[in-house]
Amino acid sequence: MRNVLETPEGLAERLAHSGLRPTEQRKVVYGVLLKNRNHPTADEVFAHIRSEMPSAAVSMATVYNCLETLVQCNLVRQVNFERGPTRYCPNLRPHAHFHDEATDTIHDIELPAGLLEQLHSILPPGHQANSVEIIFRGKSGPSS
Repeated sequence: MRNVLETPEGLAERLAHSGLRPTEQRKVVYGVLLKNRNHPTADEVFAHIRSEMPSAAVSMATVYNCLETLVQCNLVRQVNFERGPTRYCPNLRPHAHFHDEATDTIHDIELPAGLLEQLHSILPPGHQANSVEIIFRGKSGPSS
């Protein structure tokens, strides 16, 4: 089932709520993230736009600005793997990531129901987590 935020209307509504307009550049950048669920970097978003729409008036600075706006409006989230470049994920449902270090690909992993509640329950008394990030690192291959 598609999330309402993953539509042009959802984008416009979320941006308007933040006092921003859904510019063509923001629509294009958001569209690239929705179409390419491989957690692209800003450079990869820019390269995709240039290859798919060579005449689009989008600079690298515009891509960075659009991505920052989408993060601030909670339309996408940043995903960071150690010292690598920031990647962008439009999946806002609770999930984990698997980073295949051999291919440098990232896969979303749906979490079992109740897992986040269990993790929150082991926090020290009086502490509350604002977010939980679960990242698996490894490589694809035959099961043991």
